[in-house]
Amino acid sequence: MAASGGRGRSGNSMDKSITLPPDEIFRNLENAKRFAIDIGGSLTKLAYYSTVQHKVAKVRSFDHTGKDVNHEQLYEISVQEEITARLHFIKFENTYIEICLDFIKDHLVNTETKVIKATGGGAYKFKDLIEKKLGLKVDKEDEMTCLIKGCNFVLKNIPHEAFAYVKHADPEFRFQTTHPNIFPYLLVNIGSGVSIVKVEAEDKFERIGGSSIGGGTFWGLGALLTKTKRFDELLQLAAKGHHTNVDMLVNDIYGGACQILGLTGNLIASSFGKSATIDKEFSKEDMAKSLLHMISNDIGQLACLYAKQHNLSQVYFGGFFIRGHPVTMHTITYSINFFSKGEVQALFLRHEGYLGTIGAFLKGAEQDNPNMYSWEENYAGSSGLMSTSPDIYPMQRTRSGTFDMLEMDRLERQLVNLPLLSDPSSYVSDTVDLTEDAMAREYWLSCFEEALESVAKRAVASQPDAKEATDRAQKFQQKYLNKLQTLRHQPFAYGSLTVRSLLDTREHCLNEFNFPDPYSKVKQKENDIALKCFQRVIKSLDALGWEEKQFALVKGLLAGNVFDWGAKAVSEVLESNSEFGFEEAKEKLQARPWLVDTYDNWIERLRGPPHKCALIFVDNSGIDIILGIFPFVRELLARGTEVILACNSGPALNDVTYNESLIVTECIAAMDTTIQSALQDERLILVQTGSSSPCLDLSRLDKGLATLVKERNTDLVIIEGMGRAIHTNYYASFQCESLKLAVIKNSWLAERLRGKIFSVVFKYETPSK
Repeated sequence: MAASGGRGRSGNSMDKSITLPPDEIFRNLENAKRFAIDIGGSLTKLAYYSTVQHKVAKVRSFDHTGKDVNHEQLYEISVQEEITARLHFIKFENTYIEICLDFIKDHLVNTETKVIKATGGGAYKFKDLIEKKLGLKVDKEDEMTCLIKGCNFVLKNIPHEAFAYVKHADPEFRFQTTHPNIFPYLLVNIGSGVSIVKVEAEDKFERIGGSSIGGGTFWGLGALLTKTKRFDELLQLAAKGHHTNVDMLVNDIYGGACQILGLTGNLIASSFGKSATIDKEFSKEDMAKSLLHMISNDIGQLACLYAKQHNLSQVYFGGFFIRGHPVTMHTITYSINFFSKGEVQALFLRHEGYLGTIGAFLKGAEQDNPNMYSWEENYAGSSGLMSTSPDIYPMQRTRSGTFDMLEMDRLERQLVNLPLLSDPSSYVSDTVDLTEDAMAREYWLSCFEEALESVAKRAVASQPDAKEATDRAQKFQQKYLNKLQTLRHQPFAYGSLTVRSLLDTREHCLNEFNFPDPYSKVKQKENDIALKCFQRVIKSLDALGWEEKQFALVKGLLAGNVFDWGAKAVSEVLESNSEFGFEEAKEKLQARPWLVDTYDNWIERLRGPPHKCALIFVDNSGIDIILGIFPFVRELLARGTEVILACNSGPALNDVTYNESLIVTECIAAMDTTIQSALQDERLILVQTGSSSPCLDLSRLDKGLATLVKERNTDLVIIEGMGRAIHTNYYASFQCESLKLAVIKNSWLAERLRGKIFSVVFKYETPSK
C-alpha cells in the first residue's frame, strides 16, 4: 500500500465537523471496486472493497546441487509489487451524506461494479440521491439478513471483538476470546429503534421482538430537552450529568431501601420523576444522563426477558447507540444483571455500528466466496475503541466513544483452530494481558518506544537503493508512536493489549510504509553462515553416546533460540560482535537445573516408543533453524517419527518464513541423506502457519496445516522461542504431549518468572487424563 494510503486529489472538501480530512477517511478510494452502504435514521455507514498494492520481499533459490553451499549467497531477495484485498468501513451523520457522496464520486477511477448494495431504512430515502451522485444502481438488501451476516463475520474474524463492561473494575473492558462455535446467541441491535434477533446458525435466525424506544428516541428527546442537535454532544452532556437530580429513587419514596420488595435505595423508581414535583430548572447534563439511563434500562430489561424466554445466556448489543459509551454500557449491563440475577451476560461489540454494512457488502460479494478466506483487522488503518488521539490531526478529534474507521485485510487462506488444543473454547494465546497489568503495560510500551529508532534504521538498511526509504521510515516511526500513545491512554483500544498485539501493530505499520521485511538481508546472511557449519555440527553430534547426544540436541535447540533480533539484549550483542556464534550462545545458557526444567521426564519418554508425528513451530532463521531445529528433526526422523515443520507465512523480525525454509531445507537435504529421504517419502513436510507474527495464536492457523495434523495423527507439539512459547502459549494445553522451550532474553520477563537473563524454559507436558 502506498504510504499515503491512496490520498485523494483535488476536489470537494468536507464539512469541518467531519473530524478527519476526507482523504484520510476515504483511504485508497481510487482503487475501490465494490460498495455497500447502511443508512439508518441518523447515521450512514459505508463499506468499500479496494485492491491495495504494496511491496513484498520474495526469495528465489540459486541452483544448489549439494556441492555449492559455499556460494557467496544462498538465495537472492527481490522486492516485488503485490495486489491484495482490503475492506474499508467509515461512518458519518446523514447530514453530510451529499458532501461524502460528492467526494466519493470525484475520486472514483475504476470501480468494477455498477451496483451499490444498500440496507437500512434510509436506503429508500436516499436511493435517488445515491444513484444520481455516484451513477450506481442501488440494490436494496434485507436489513435483518445483513445485520446477522455482519455479526457472524466479526465474531469469527476479529479476536477480542466482543467484551463485557464492568464499571470501576480494572480493567473495565473484559474481552472474550474467539469461540469456534458462536451459536446460538441473541443480538440486540440499537439503532433509531431496537431489533431483537435470535441467531441459531449461519443462515438460521428470527426476529423475535423489538422496540420503538432506541437511539432515535434518545437523540430526539435529548434534542427537545437540551436543544443539542448533535448525538455525540448529547453523550458528552450525559457523561457529565447526575441522574439522581432528575430521577426519583426508591430512597426518595421509602426514605431508604425497601427490603420487602428487594429494592436498594439508589434504584431508580421513576425516570424524570423529580421534574414533576420539584419547581426548578434542571441542567442539560442531568436531563441527558436521566434520559440515557431510562432508555438503556428499558432496552436491557427487554433484552433480558427475551433471553430468558428463549433460554439464551449470551446477548450481544450492537448499533451506533452504544458507541462504546461507558454510561450506556454500564446501564445496560446493570439492567441485564439485575433482571436475570446474573444468569444472562451482556456483551458489546467493538465494531457494533458496522454490522449491517458488513452484511450488505458480503451479500454483494457472494460470487467471490468471501467466507473461503479469513480476514484480519489492520491496526495501522483502524482507529481504536474510545481512541481520542489517532494518527492524524489529533486536535480535530471529538469522539465520544467509538472509532470512526475500520480496515480489514483479506488473508490468502482460511484460518482455524489447531485440532490438538484441549479445549478451543477456553484457549487464550497470550500469557499476560497488559490491560490488566499496569506495571507490565508501562514496561512494554516503553520498551517498544525505545526500540522504535532501531527498527526504523533496520528498515532503511533493508532497502539501500531506495532514496525515499528514510522518509518512509520517519513516517512509520510517527505512526507507530501515535499508536503507542493511544494505547498508553486507552489500552483496550484494539481489544486485550498484549506483547503479541504490540508486535503485530508494528508489523502492520511497517507494511503500511512499504517495509515488508526489514530483516531480509540479516536472515540471508545468517542462513548462509549456519549452513556452512551444519555438517560439522552433525558429525560432532553423531560421535556422542545416546544420552549425551539427546542433551546436546536440546542444548543446541536452546542455543539456536538465542539468536533473536527481537530481543534487545541479543540484538546489541549481535550488532557489536560479528564473531558471536553457536558455541558462544551455548556458553550464555543457564546451567541445569533450568528455570523450568522437566528435561528428565522428556528423556524418560524418549526411552519409550517413538511418537507417530511431531508438529514443530519454528522460530528464527539462521543458527536457530539450521543448527538447532534440523539436528533435532533429524533425530526424530531416525526414531521413526514423522515431522511437520510449521513456519510463518509472512515475515516478522528475523523469523524464518515458509519460502525461506524451503530453500534452507533443500540445501540441508543435499548434505544429509536422512533429511533427503524423509522429504522424498513425505515423512518430513514443510507447511505454513498462516501467520506473519513473532507470536503464535493457535486459534488462527492455516486450514491446510490443521487438516494435515489430523491426517498424520500428530501426537507431539513442539513450540520454541520466547514469542511463541512464553509470550504466547505458555499455559496452552493440548490433547497430546507437548514441549515448550525458550531462552529468556528479556531481563524484565526473566525477573517476572523469577529467573535471570538467558534462563532456560524446558516444559514437557503430557495431557491430563
